[in-house]
Amino acid sequence: MNLKDVDGLIERLAFASIDHLRPQTQGHQEVILCQGKTPEQTVAIAERLVAKSGSFLATRAEPAHRDVLATRFPGAQVNELGRVVYLAPDPEPAPTGRGTVLIVTAGTGDLPVAEEAAVTARAFGNQVERLTDVGVAGIHRILTQTEALRSASVIIVIAGMEGALPSVVGGLVRCPVIAVPTSIGYGASFGGVAALLGMLNSCASGVTVVNIDNGFGAAAAASRINHT
Repeated sequence: MNLKDVDGLIERLAFASIDHLRPQTQGHQEVILCQGKTPEQTVAIAERLVAKSGSFLATRAEPAHRDVLATRFPGAQVNELGRVVYLAPDPEPAPTGRGTVLIVTAGTGDLPVAEEAAVTARAFGNQVERLTDVGVAGIHRILTQTEALRSASVIIVIAGMEGALPSVVGGLVRCPVIAVPTSIGYGASFGGVAALLGMLNSCASGVTVVNIDNGFGAAAAASRINHT
């Protein structure tokens, strides 16, 4: 592909350069990060994406972003807990991943990050299942779910506090485990740093770690693994 072809796939606005080449380079279209953008800017970008592909995914959408997107695109699905707005193609294609992305949360407080991951993984063409509130404070909750864990192709484990759950899951399965530390926890959790360090030091093999509260990044990585 020459530079002229690439330039034709970059739509330039006064405040953004929309990359329509992303499906070819990344496997999915560009995603709107609402953080730092005005609602009007977010809608303008979404309109261009919809014109090109019929869909968009917007993450970290605050109430003002969600309201304006829902008004402009009545068919969009608004996930308030995950702060995500997703307009699926019509018709929405069947999942193309080779298996299931299982999203596991240690506690109910981790659900906002989990929902960001779940909607993202779905938008990227994956079958998604959830396993919620199975943290190590009651470890029998996860130990009774080994069948669900072992049937997944990729597992995203989301936990705050000391971040121990990914090590437990990593010791039970052979598939890739992606750990997501969250900022849930008391003072010495340091806004998720304690969980991040705990996950980075996991003694279970095959556990990889993304940034604090980064459900989107975990889903993107899981999708690539699931489509390989």
